Amino acid sequence: MDHTIKVQLADKTGHTQMLLSPAETVETIQQNSGNWIYADNQLIQADQVNEDNLSTVSSVRILPGLVGGC
Repeated sequence: MDHTIKVQLADKTGHTQMLLSPAETVETIQQNSGNWIYADNQLIQADQVNEDNLSTVSSVRILPGLVGGC
């Protein structure tokens, strides 16, 4: 069976959950590169992700970046 990754994509309207191949996951991450990306709960850099990095990952969360301030 092909490896699939549970991808959660959150935005201001809620979130979407998908099962994607590693290649589809890389594409989704690149389309949302301004967001925070977590692979198996580890923060990763969108520009450093490729299919090989994701070969053992079971879940990816793509979240809007948080901005702190007063």
